Amino acid sequence: MQQYTMIDFTSPDLKSNPFPVLKELRTNAPLYRFDLPQQGHAWMVTRYDDALAIIKDPRIVKDIRRILPPASAENIGSQADLRSVFRFHMLSADPPDHTRLRRLVSKGFTPRMIELLRGRIQDIADELLDQMQSQGQMDLINDFAFPLPITVICELLGVPVEDQQNFRLWSNAFLNRSGMFQAYNEEMPELKAFVSYLQALIKEKRERPDDRLVSQLVSIEEAGDKLSEHELISMLFLLLVAGHETTVNLIGNGVLELLQHPDQWSKLRADPSLVGTAVEEILRYTSPVMVGTARWASEDIDMHGTLIAKGDMVWISLLATNTDPEHFSTPEELDITREENEHLAFGKGIHYCLGAPLARLEGQIALGTLVRRLPDLHLNVRPEELLWRPGLLMHGLEELPVAF
Repeated sequence: MQQYTMIDFTSPDLKSNPFPVLKELRTNAPLYRFDLPQQGHAWMVTRYDDALAIIKDPRIVKDIRRILPPASAENIGSQADLRSVFRFHMLSADPPDHTRLRRLVSKGFTPRMIELLRGRIQDIADELLDQMQSQGQMDLINDFAFPLPITVICELLGVPVEDQQNFRLWSNAFLNRSGMFQAYNEEMPELKAFVSYLQALIKEKRERPDDRLVSQLVSIEEAGDKLSEHELISMLFLLLVAGHETTVNLIGNGVLELLQHPDQWSKLRADPSLVGTAVEEILRYTSPVMVGTARWASEDIDMHGTLIAKGDMVWISLLATNTDPEHFSTPEELDITREENEHLAFGKGIHYCLGAPLARLEGQIALGTLVRRLPDLHLNVRPEELLWRPGLLMHGLEELPVAF
């Protein structure tokens, strides 16, 4: 079996077609170990049942401070540098901190609250296509898949929509380095600009609050609790980045696969009521996130006779687990009518994606609007010419030229 490094998983060739390699790992080395320079070992989990076991195991933690010596952990907890933006949000926390942080933001993302956004999301989708339809072609990523969710999350949070291009620049600078294991203590001007922006935004909302989510988070007190300054910056960073990045990939990947499977596009065009199961199948078949965010073993763990040592990093390959033939029938086929579809694209357990209802709704409206208004949509470039985004976390396209 060929040996792989973590960097291999960020290469253009593998990003464009990761499934043969993931199938090889799932078959021959479902717990695959990478050696990380100066960081010990990392494990890639590629089987569905193993992923569920990892997610449910309290010995596998999200807060890196729990595997560090007390002095080092305390130092991280007190840091106010740029790296703190990664460390104080829900995805980097375990109970009880995770429970508290999620409770403080969850009210803005209930299914009922998200359903109230349906009309506005539809208006945005139509406005974007109004601007492009007469041109006969567009870059579906930059002209539609990006501006739709970034506009929605900006309006939901109460952040100026005109700053959306800055958010894209800043989040790409971070995500495109993910998995490259560069030192995040080096100067990252984009990240520095992002943190400075969030600090100014928090100050503005304290002085001039409104009825949107940022102001609520700034002022919230629940059971005598509230977000610290570190937590507030980190949480806003997470909400802005996760609030649009994954949906951009969901829409872009979904359209690409539907156009490469014209029988499925025709099915959706003939029966738009299939858009709900179509979105779920796209989430399974071509997950917008390549691997889940990092976890660590807080003690030695034996899994199938393999030792995951204390301090080892653990990654769950969502693309691999969602195409596991032990869990899905004909997993390598795209079937927008698939009914049994418990994919892991949004995770499971306590870290199940808070924004899942919003992403689903945006995906359904985006695909439904495209198939209704642009029924003859087709690729305007050969598939092998498409460029996939670098980095380990995201699975998405840089651009998607289409014509209609």
